[in-house]
Amino acid sequence: MNAWTLVYEGYDPASEGLREALCTLGNGRWATRGATPDGLARTPGTYRAGCYDRLASRVAGRTVENEDLVNLPDWLPLTFATPGSDWFRPDTADLPDYRQELDLRRGLLLRTLRWRDDAGRVTLVRQRRLVSMADPALAALETTFTAENWSGPLRVRAGLDGRVSNHGVARYRDLRGDHLTSHTTGTATGTGTDAGTDADAGAGAGDELTWLTAETRSSRITVALAARVTAPVPGSVSAEPDRIHTDLVLELAAGEPATVSKIVALVTSRDPAIHDPLTTARRRLQAAPGFDELLAAHEAVWERLWERARLDVDGPELSRIVHLHVFHLLQTLSPHTADLDAGVPARGLHGEAYRGHVFWDELFVLPWLNLRFPEISLGSLRYRWRRLPEARTAAREAGFDGAMFPWQSGSDGREETQTFHLNPESGRWLPDVSHLQRHAGLAIAYNVWQYHLVTGSMPPWCAELLTDIARFFASLTVLDPRSGRYEIRGVMGPDEYHTAYPGASAPGLDNNAYTNVMTVWLLSRALELGVAGPQEAARWTDITRRMRVDFHDGVISQFTGYAGLEELDWGRYRGVRRLDRALEADGDDVNRYKASKQADTLMLFYLLTAGELTDILHRLGYAADAELIPRTISYYLDRTSHGSTLSAVVHAWVLARSDRARSWQFFCEALLSDVHDVQGGTTAEGIHLGAMAGTLDMLQRCYLGLEPRPDGLRLDPLLPERLGSLSLTIRFRGRPLAIETGHGRTRVDGIVLPRGADTTIPWRTTLMTGGNGDFARRIHHLRDRLGLTLDQVADRADMSSGYIHHLETHLGTPDRGTVTRLAKALETTAEDLLGGGHDRPPGQGPAMDEPVLEVLETEECLRLVAPGGIGRVAFSGSHGPTVLPVNYKYHDGAVVFRTARGGPMDQDLRTGLEGVDIKIAFEVDRIDEVRRAGWSVLIQGAAHHMPDDEVAKVADSGVTPWAGGERHLYLRIVPQQVTGRRIHGL
Repeated sequence: MNAWTLVYEGYDPASEGLREALCTLGNGRWATRGATPDGLARTPGTYRAGCYDRLASRVAGRTVENEDLVNLPDWLPLTFATPGSDWFRPDTADLPDYRQELDLRRGLLLRTLRWRDDAGRVTLVRQRRLVSMADPALAALETTFTAENWSGPLRVRAGLDGRVSNHGVARYRDLRGDHLTSHTTGTATGTGTDAGTDADAGAGAGDELTWLTAETRSSRITVALAARVTAPVPGSVSAEPDRIHTDLVLELAAGEPATVSKIVALVTSRDPAIHDPLTTARRRLQAAPGFDELLAAHEAVWERLWERARLDVDGPELSRIVHLHVFHLLQTLSPHTADLDAGVPARGLHGEAYRGHVFWDELFVLPWLNLRFPEISLGSLRYRWRRLPEARTAAREAGFDGAMFPWQSGSDGREETQTFHLNPESGRWLPDVSHLQRHAGLAIAYNVWQYHLVTGSMPPWCAELLTDIARFFASLTVLDPRSGRYEIRGVMGPDEYHTAYPGASAPGLDNNAYTNVMTVWLLSRALELGVAGPQEAARWTDITRRMRVDFHDGVISQFTGYAGLEELDWGRYRGVRRLDRALEADGDDVNRYKASKQADTLMLFYLLTAGELTDILHRLGYAADAELIPRTISYYLDRTSHGSTLSAVVHAWVLARSDRARSWQFFCEALLSDVHDVQGGTTAEGIHLGAMAGTLDMLQRCYLGLEPRPDGLRLDPLLPERLGSLSLTIRFRGRPLAIETGHGRTRVDGIVLPRGADTTIPWRTTLMTGGNGDFARRIHHLRDRLGLTLDQVADRADMSSGYIHHLETHLGTPDRGTVTRLAKALETTAEDLLGGGHDRPPGQGPAMDEPVLEVLETEECLRLVAPGGIGRVAFSGSHGPTVLPVNYKYHDGAVVFRTARGGPMDQDLRTGLEGVDIKIAFEVDRIDEVRRAGWSVLIQGAAHHMPDDEVAKVADSGVTPWAGGERHLYLRIVPQQVTGRRIHGL
């Protein structure tokens, strides 16, 4: 099993929805579902972050208004036909072979199929698809046709289709989804004959571009798509107001491939730095390169993203799902998202469930991003801050202070929660009061504080956001004169099953434990900021001492009155995840029972440490013995149906220290929730972004015991036995940290921590990394040059000789003050000691503990060497074995480099021109000393001087000679044997 691919064999119309969601490609600005370009059982979906539209529908005798993330025009359509046959549709075709593969490392979707038509003609079709992470306006689809047992014409049709609507969720289909209107189509040429177009290198003279525009009905967002179809033959264009296509006829010869590429630019009026969407789309398309160059740039960006997102675990299956979750998280929230006005949609940009709304899922998403991509986290928080005026208005209209954020948010921050929802099991439309989940604001405030702890930054607008949320929750509390306790009444908790008391005329519950306790936590953080006036601060302090929390049977009560609810007959409803729907269909009401959809009270143990929670309860005057938390976990675990994918994440977390086996069981369920669609059809409507990010955060923070604190980063690893080992890189307060743990040993930046250590890494210091490195070697080199002993350098620098020895034998750099004193002692400058652009001094370092050599496949080897760089050429020269360094490029299937005419390679490798092949070796390696890992690739093949008439083909590859100078002789090595190894370990 390949840990970097998700593969589907065979075509299965029934599972297309699931495949489409899991094979979505995106770049953080927009994404396209993995729908086939040509199928009948397809749900095409292209969604741009933050592109919403509002429509009114008539439902259950009422007019309801809903805002949706809009399904934009479909850029994928491409089909084909052999002579006498209808257009290819996989649903009805004879397919001897069919394979769909998602390449997670490269962000590439591949499809390979063989089609046998009614006449017995077999055609091989290979497709590659990407949504560019390098240029967020571009996407591409390349299709290569090979006639296996026939020759003749093949018709191809490629188009843009604006006849789409929001119809991807069955239970919404009674509601309007026709968000697009005012369609227009047209053509433009690469010579720039139409207004707003310019000739550019990407679009050759005479290349015809097609385009389509549409507008959303109420939000008036304009979307423009432009497409360039490149093929061996010219095409003809047919257009209607809402779709346009290009028709081609390829003359296929048996066994000879023919390729059609389709490059698309998508621009909306919400995009930054545009004049108008159509002009910008056409200009971006005309500047766009061909498919291979577009792919190379796209792969390079993904390689950098994977470097920052590194999270290595044992086993290919676990690794594959971890990679899949990282992949979809970064496709929804990438560096391109950071400067957009976009939140964290619960279902990503992968489908229409929840209408693309923003709930509280950022609570599970941002902690992972904080430690890797804090700029994306900050962008998500800014989305909330920009909607602060709307939240203030909502609070004021409800009679409260501060800012009341909605349970469901969309374009402008007003409450988007539906007032009615359909129960698919009963077919009835029912009132929806889930807007009473005020705890969305608590999630926002928690994320502000977590960002602050990880980065050390609290921008004024973040402090404003947290403070206004605190003011709202403080005003939400009322003082009960009978008990002397503050209460919060008429809300819903995260559970979502319990919306009201049985038989009550009004919705809402009193004193939800999660809401009340987190309000105390929030007010305590706001008091630390010191932004409240004396009177306000006094009331907030009083609330943190007298908030009400209910208890029963020795556990924390989910809300006031929970103890009086009935016990559910769980045997009757065993395996039913959505009890609310099942009970309503049976004429019953889930409000009557002690049954939860997902973690509610247990969310306290997810967000707060045991120490934080017990401190809060003690401050409130409640007894909290050591067994309160495990008793409460056990109690609610037995009464939860796990009707949300988030539930497994939370339960895995809260059990991590007390029941590792069961924690692992829940963790695996969360890992597989989308891959196996455990909710029974919901993944086809969009992936569950919170659950995906939650599993990554489980690995990153929970099992490692990572806790950001004001004084540093606490580390207390306790891995499940099944996990084995874990290796990752994070950033804390701007410092990179490499953490490796497994087999009873943990290292931070290479330093082995004592077994069972509960360590806090102070943020003001830097730990050294094991192994020799540049800084360490420079100290030794300078000390040796000056003839100084360790004691002498230590005396000069006012340090201990043991510490100097430590610096000489470990990779990394200490703080600036230490570097300055050491530089003075070594009679150099801090800049020179840190490197200052100098070459790396000679040295060597070991691989990681228990190193493993992984054999690389040919495709992976070529991918690694493709970017070019420095390699070594080895051959038998006139003076014996010779090894020389070269700058190289991998160009058109060969390694290309330059040398001087008359030099050793010119004299010893006069092949090609002489008609003789001399097999030589070419080697490239990359060693990462920080991680003590790396790879090496060896290519063997015949070396050839390039004839003058072929030099022009490689002159634009950009390869320069290693030794400088003129050196105009080009040599190339055509790979005949390719091998490679990657070394990694703990």
